[in-house]
Amino acid sequence: QVQLVESGGGLAQPGGSLNLSCAASGLVLNIDTMGWYRQAPGKRREFVATITRGDATYYADSVKGRFTVSRNNARTMMTLQMNSLNPQDTAVYYCHCTVLPARSTSWGQGTQVPVSS
Repeated sequence: QVQLVESGGGLAQPGGSLNLSCAASGLVLNIDTMGWYRQAPGKRREFVATITRGDATYYADSVKGRFTVSRNNARTMMTLQMNSLNPQDTAVYYCHCTVLPARSTSWGQGTQVPVSS
């Protein structure tokens, strides 16, 4: 089992930046992919970004060029650097990972990111 805890959320100004963190504990050596999802009010949870075991990164079109996902080699910390924020980025952001060998999934509790002036 892997436990995930997000931090770093909070009110951001349009055009501003925010850095989210996700701390992982437990069987971290079994982590395969790690990523971020978000859920805006009244909408379904959607993919934001992911980083694979081999450090390949993938992004939703809506955040490409503005957000950057990274993690440490120990797989105990993942970050999401968010730049040029706009009100459409307002959501609860969730940390996610898949764990080998069963490819089970773990989710964090979420952190709120309102973007407003």
